[in-house]
Amino acid sequence: MLEDYKADIDRYVVTQSGSWLYLVLTKQGLWALAEYRFSHWVRTKVQIPMIKQILKTVGFIWHKIIEIIAGIDIPATTQISKGFYIGHFGGIIINQDVKIGENCNISQGVTIGVGGRGENSGCPVIGDRVFIGPGAKIFGKIKIGNDVAIGANAVVTKDLPDQAVAVGIPAKIVSYKGSKDFILYRDSISKIESKNV
Repeated sequence: MLEDYKADIDRYVVTQSGSWLYLVLTKQGLWALAEYRFSHWVRTKVQIPMIKQILKTVGFIWHKIIEIIAGIDIPATTQISKGFYIGHFGGIIINQDVKIGENCNISQGVTIGVGGRGENSGCPVIGDRVFIGPGAKIFGKIKIGNDVAIGANAVVTKDLPDQAVAVGIPAKIVSYKGSKDFILYRDSISKIESKNV
């Protein structure tokens, strides 16, 4: 839990060039991630039933406060890898069965949820270093590859391969330039600096 949250904070430090303490105190995305990381840890790691129930209750109350203050709903059962970055708060809803890879960016007004019927019903599995633009909607039992960029207000209901750039309603692939210009994290900065030397 703590290592993943440190990686989340580091994404904010690299992206916004502020002190970690200032960012933790002022960024609603980090508030929501603190609550999510805590609640996910309680559900997956705490084994003593009585303590687990008390901590789940604390997490539930904290979750509701975050929903009201920040407009961000990330259930504890969602699987989000380290380095998650929420660019702006508000209108972010992620289904409890969604899986999201490392160093992904999500913008305001994004919904990632269940779609389809019968055997085709399910939630997205999102790869590493994916950029999801403002207002995008991603539904169904689909796979989003690594280094994908999803444009503002796009509606994605089908698989997207690695490095795809998808825009529109329904989303269509317009290039394979990927998300590298949108995703900043410590290793990517090191690679850029070494190329410039």
